[in-house]
Amino acid sequence: MSSYMQKAGVKLFQQHLEQYSPPDPLYEYYTDARGKQRRKKRDTPPGLSARDAKILKSVQRRAHYLDKGFNLCGFRFGWTFIIGIIPGAGDVADATLNYVLVLRKAREADLPGWLVRRMLLNNVVSALSGVVPVVGDVALALYKANSRNAMLLEEFLRIRGEEYLRLQAEKERERAGGQVVESGVSRKDAEQVKPGSGMPDNGGISRAFSSWRGKKQTAPPDDRGRFIEDVHS
Repeated sequence: MSSYMQKAGVKLFQQHLEQYSPPDPLYEYYTDARGKQRRKKRDTPPGLSARDAKILKSVQRRAHYLDKGFNLCGFRFGWTFIIGIIPGAGDVADATLNYVLVLRKAREADLPGWLVRRMLLNNVVSALSGVVPVVGDVALALYKANSRNAMLLEEFLRIRGEEYLRLQAEKERERAGGQVVESGVSRKDAEQVKPGSGMPDNGGISRAFSSWRGKKQTAPPDDRGRFIEDVHS
């Protein structure tokens, strides 16, 4: 009976922890036909350039091992938690690794400034939480700044890929003389998302997208547009 209660307590504790931490940036979990939970690597969003796909995979892999590489009684933690246990030097090392291995790599995907600042804010929150002994290290392991930044990058690139594929489909319909369906994408959003970024003919695609959209719509009054700002970190 006590063994059962212990297992139930560990499971309940794990469920509460999952409410405060982001999902695994590298793997997604599913239930098979036998009812067992399994995991598989996340699919790369369609419509991305080879450059963006490579950057995303690299960021996801690094974030996974920094935040969730180990599992102890249902509590997933990574190298940031282990290194952060070292007083002082561990917190500095964590902040450095978070920036160099994840954020700096993500910036290679030609991200808008506001998204980079949001990722930096996640790193700042993580660094400040690690200053508090013991409790701060646990909070750092729960917050998982790298996983949050990896998910922000994935969501941004997913929308970039969708817009690129939509643009290609609309161009094909135009060539065929068919009716073009309005997608409601503003010029401001197009300038931020940059569909086709990293493609061999990226410059032509981006300019064509902005020009084509500019003829149909005006930018929204908001300074940043309406695409990725709603992604929760």
